[in-house]
Order: sequence, then C-alpha cells, then structure tokens
Amino acid sequence: MTTVLSQPGTSVSPVGPPPTADRIRCAWGDSTPEYVSYHDEEWGTPLHGDDALFERLSLEAFQSGLSWITILRKRPAFRAAFAGFSIDAVAAFTTEDEARLMADAGIVRNRAKIAAAVSNARAAQRVEEGLSDLLWSFAPTAPRPRPATLADVPATTPESTAMARELKRRGFAFVGPTTAYALMQATGMVDDHVRTCFRATP
Repeated sequence: MTTVLSQPGTSVSPVGPPPTADRIRCAWGDSTPEYVSYHDEEWGTPLHGDDALFERLSLEAFQSGLSWITILRKRPAFRAAFAGFSIDAVAAFTTEDEARLMADAGIVRNRAKIAAAVSNARAAQRVEEGLSDLLWSFAPTAPRPRPATLADVPATTPESTAMARELKRRGFAFVGPTTAYALMQATGMVDDHVRTCFRATP
C-alpha cells in the first residue's frame, strides 16, 4: 500500500472489510466509508484545471508523513482555510494568513507545509502554460500493464521523478517523486486500480 497509499493512506492496512456485494474494489478502497467514496468517485479519474490540480498538489504535500485518511477527513476545513485552493487567492496570503492557518485546528498545522502551499501558489502563477498543462505533460503515453495486486504498484516512476524535478526547478516545494506519483494516481494521469477492481478499465 505504499503508493496508492502515499495517497489513500500509508497507515491503512491493505486488508479491510469484505468488499460490498455489488462491487470489488482495490483493498484499501473498502477500509473506511470515506475511502469507498474517494475510491469510487475520484481516485484515478482524470482531473484537469489549474485550481483543481493545485488543490490536489497541496493536499498531497500536506499528507507527507501522515495517512491520506487524515487529509481526506480534513479536506472541507482545508478548502475553507485555503480559499477553495484558488491559486490567485492563496498566492496573495500574507504572514497574517499563515498565522491564521497555524491556529486552525481543522487543518494540519505544519508551518513548513503551510508556507510551501503559499509559495507553491506563487510558483503556479509563474507557470506560463498553466499548472494543469504542465502536470499533465508528464502523464505516460505508452501502455502500462495493470497491477494485479497492490504489491505491483510502484512508489515512484521515471515520469514522477521527472515531474518532481521540474516542479522543484520552477520553485515548488514538498514535491518529491513519491508525492508526484501519488498526485498522478489521484488525478488519473496513471490508472493503478488493480485488475480485479470494478474501476479497472481494459
């Protein structure tokens, strides 16, 4: 569960409750009600748009060192605290805003990650082609074998390593290859639903 689960939670056991009668999911997707919805409706679904991808990039960075379920449960509070993850709004945050965020118990109060979210918004403003186009430029184009089990899901790939390198070159922080690959999984740049999952496409 390391990769999927740099996103859907590094601390969640791959053995969850039995699958629902009508659907067989990736094992982590049955482990909590929040994961069921996230797995069925979001994870691996292609997502475009600068602000939408900025939100996912920010949340993946906040997840670093934590389980994804923690972030998922706090997502409404994150959205409220970060102005819906509007790049322009977050880029305009001041030191007073960062102090406000540090006092907000609804989010992850990590000073370095909060500062990174603000600086990443400013870096995103400087991406001439747009953040969405930049990130999607690293989506693999060659066919990939579908993982048979979670053990077949990588933690990083050459594409995620290249994405992380380019983001860092452009001034982004908290964007290592593992975080980049988790972002690629979450936003449908890659499809890591296992072979038996109802979301798996041919």
